[in-house]
Amino acid sequence: MHAIKPLGGRRDNRRSSLTAGGYTAGMKTAVSVPDDVFEGAERLAHREGRSRSEVYSAALREYVARHAPDEVVDALDLVVAEVGQGIDPFVTAASRRTLESTEW
Repeated sequence: MHAIKPLGGRRDNRRSSLTAGGYTAGMKTAVSVPDDVFEGAERLAHREGRSRSEVYSAALREYVARHAPDEVVDALDLVVAEVGQGIDPFVTAASRRTLESTEW
């Protein structure tokens, strides 16, 4: 296991800018990850020219988004509400013609 440890201890001031070591503003924390995950993340960061923090943040952001289905449903409901649910006569007619000319 590799432990990812913050530089300079925990910092709660999320509004501050860059600090020594290249860290950007945000919550800093220490986590332990299996060696293979750590090494894969290191290779990815190097290959993409990104910092370790950027790689881990992107991974967590994606993981959280995939595990928040209610937020996805809410966003889709909002889009439907804004666009509307009306039936378009052209789409109905085109769909009917397509279905009628398709061999089942």
